[in-house]
This record gives sequence, structure tokens and C-alpha cells, in this order.
Amino acid sequence: MSTGIVKFFNETKGYGFVKVDGTNQEVFVHVSELKDQIRQDDQVTFDIQEGKRGLNAVNVKLA
Repeated sequence: MSTGIVKFFNETKGYGFVKVDGTNQEVFVHVSELKDQIRQDDQVTFDIQEGKRGLNAVNVKLA
């Protein structure tokens, strides 16, 4: 389980990016992987999974 901060999330389009704590890495997050409603700058926990276009945050929850 990783932790990070929501850098960007567009509720209308249903996607955004999470910055992983301790790195400069950003991972894609889709609304279908959210367990809680998130907004920009929220602290979250998540798992990282390889997707079609790179790494995705899955099982995303508020920390």
C-alpha cells in the first residue's frame, strides 16, 4: 500500500493523478478505482498496478 497526495482530479472527466510520497512519480487514477470521493490535495492510500499506458493507482482511499 502506497501513500500520496492528489495532484489533480477532474470530477467531470473522471480521472486525475496522484503524486507518490517520497518520489517525484505521478500515477494515473480513474474514478472506477476510487473507494472514497477525492479532491485535489487530499492525502490518499492506494495500490499501484500496471495499466495499458503505464502505472495506475487502484483501491484509492482517503488517508
